[in-house]
Amino acid sequence: MLLMAEGIRKAYGGRTVLHGASLEVAEGETIVVIGPSGSGKTTLLRCLNWLETPDAGTVSLRGETIGRDASGRLLPEATLARQRSRIGFVFQRFNLFAHLSALDNVAIGPQRVLGLSRDAARERARAELDRVHLASHVEKRPSQLSGGQQQRVAIARALAMKPELILFDEPTSALDPELVTEVVDVMRELAQANMTMVAVTHEMRFARAAADRVVFMDEGAVVETGPPEAIFDTPAQDRTKRFLAHLHE
Repeated sequence: MLLMAEGIRKAYGGRTVLHGASLEVAEGETIVVIGPSGSGKTTLLRCLNWLETPDAGTVSLRGETIGRDASGRLLPEATLARQRSRIGFVFQRFNLFAHLSALDNVAIGPQRVLGLSRDAARERARAELDRVHLASHVEKRPSQLSGGQQQRVAIARALAMKPELILFDEPTSALDPELVTEVVDVMRELAQANMTMVAVTHEMRFARAAADRVVFMDEGAVVETGPPEAIFDTPAQDRTKRFLAHLHE
């Protein structure tokens, strides 16, 4: 198993957001996490690469425990940064550097974190921008790009780090409806290329078309998981049925 999260618990100010959530991700698998707002989806995603520190539970990547040593002590920040670099993250908001071109936004990680030369980092950045269909926009700054184009730059930035998997946190939620398709199409292409992905999204068409498994969360726990056709057409849990029924109202 590429990634294993077991018994993840997280609370903020006395309010428990995750109640022992667990998730396994196989290499090359696309998992889509769905559920109502406030169900803990984003928090689980952020705990997977320790952008949030779990209060309890473990996360391991290819058998290496992330964030803590064998005795449970927090790892040094440098070690944690190395671990995080193996897991890409695409945010709701694009988090691009406004003063840099698309090319330099993508190249900065490989150059500064992975130690590539400037030329090698920019060559890699060009290849990844081409992969997300932005080859003709590499010199533009974020303000010159649409929201969909900015999010595709953010995806290219994650890809340029050559991660072992990529986490997507509602990557289309900040976009106008007409721009959603161009981002979803890129995600579908990555799924078809066997990029390991875990995506929190409300795009149910993407979930049906591209997911190997769909995970339904509610109230900080994984309620049900299965292939898209099982979750959407014959869900086993009443809570899943009620959530899906609301989508069609």
